[in-house]
Amino acid sequence: MSRRPPVSTPKAVGGIVGALFFVELVSGMLQGYYTPLMTDIARNLDIHDADVNWFEAAQLLVSAMLVPVLSKLGDLYGHRRLLVVAAVVTAVATWGVAFAPGFSSYLVFWAAQGIFTVWLPLEVALIHIRSAREADPAATTRRATGIIVAALQAGAILGALSAGLFSSVFDDNLVLVLSVPAVATTAVVVVILRWVPDAHEPHSHGSVDLVGAALLSTSLLLVVGGLMLIRVDGLASPWPWLAFVLGLALLVPFARQERRHDDPLIDLEVMRQPSMWPVQLTALLFGVSILGAQIPLSTYARTDPDEYGYGLGLSAGGVAPVIGLYVLSLLVGAALFARVSAALTPRRTLIGAAALVGIGYLGLLLLHGSLAEVVVCMATAGVGSGALVAALPAAAASAAPPGGTAVATGLTNTTKTLGGAFASSVFALALASGVTADSDDTAAPLHGYLTVWAICGVTALVAALCLVFVPRGAFSHADPAPATPEEHV
Repeated sequence: MSRRPPVSTPKAVGGIVGALFFVELVSGMLQGYYTPLMTDIARNLDIHDADVNWFEAAQLLVSAMLVPVLSKLGDLYGHRRLLVVAAVVTAVATWGVAFAPGFSSYLVFWAAQGIFTVWLPLEVALIHIRSAREADPAATTRRATGIIVAALQAGAILGALSAGLFSSVFDDNLVLVLSVPAVATTAVVVVILRWVPDAHEPHSHGSVDLVGAALLSTSLLLVVGGLMLIRVDGLASPWPWLAFVLGLALLVPFARQERRHDDPLIDLEVMRQPSMWPVQLTALLFGVSILGAQIPLSTYARTDPDEYGYGLGLSAGGVAPVIGLYVLSLLVGAALFARVSAALTPRRTLIGAAALVGIGYLGLLLLHGSLAEVVVCMATAGVGSGALVAALPAAAASAAPPGGTAVATGLTNTTKTLGGAFASSVFALALASGVTADSDDTAAPLHGYLTVWAICGVTALVAALCLVFVPRGAFSHADPAPATPEEHV
């Protein structure tokens, strides 16, 4: 009787995968570690709970602006070289976060730390290059990528749980607690330099669309800057609205630049496909909850109900398992996606997943008085979110025109990140509404949290409605190459 060969990664790739497994474990840790500590960070910086959302908005903006450019630079000048640069910048920024003395410096370091989101695309490219001589390079790349993505997901859970542990071990000494991920990112630099070989990579031809990147970056900065000016100057000030108008106006020359450029930052022709724009719009709306809602969840859970009449009154150690359970629900949703889509079609599964996210967050409008209620609602939203994390890149790849698979799957990550950046900015305003600048009260009001959950729920249901208009046979017939996994979990 013949035996089925074990699923393994060939030796030529296995060495680099071991090193990259550690890199992605730390990447996941960065995504999960800080969330339970956000209330402690706010108290240490003497800022309102709402203002920590600006950190996430800034980091997501950096990711949206830099990841496409750095990925292209990796193709042009070497993926390992760019990976080293990105790791060094991340380590320096993470040490800066640990010792930042005030809001402005913390914001700068936190934003710079967002460069770590380019690690995964560069790692997948390195794996692809090293597997080129294997008998089945595509299968080797899939297996190796699956291993490092599993490390990313495990790292997110490890990060959330270890934050509570180190907070207790170091007796809430925030500098020491925040030094833990700084040590880990420093180790990443060492691991890459020591165990990721400097192979002779085939560099691609072409150029980076720097003009398009500059126009898009300026537009995004003006729009988010306008939102920050509302927090500072109020709605009556003309400056926020001037920033909005200028930011939106820059999208016109950006669109013209993208149509002229041979290798555009965002391929607008791909975006216009009838099966594509609903997927990209869904990714944008999905980013609102998957990337924008975790910090408000953490600060709500840390709010003392005895003092404010709402919140869960948990410590950092108590919030960590809640975040860990939410990440586990994401994994469950991602694992169920393939089976459910085989039974219901991918289109119906996408609609159902988006609806689950909406139900979970709208459920929080009524069910937020106890830990059990919050966990049930977040698990419901998490299962739907996990399915969307797995489904959106594959759906975009299936809907892409020939030769446009990589562009389409990359766009889902870009649009999702932009959705999260704008959501974090809006959530900062919502959670600060009704709070005066000279108030000693640092907790966000309940109506602010209700607004956040309502926005997350409604945007998810709008995404489900958009997907209804996708042609019924979409995503079912193509058999594309596997999409690059999402960085954020």
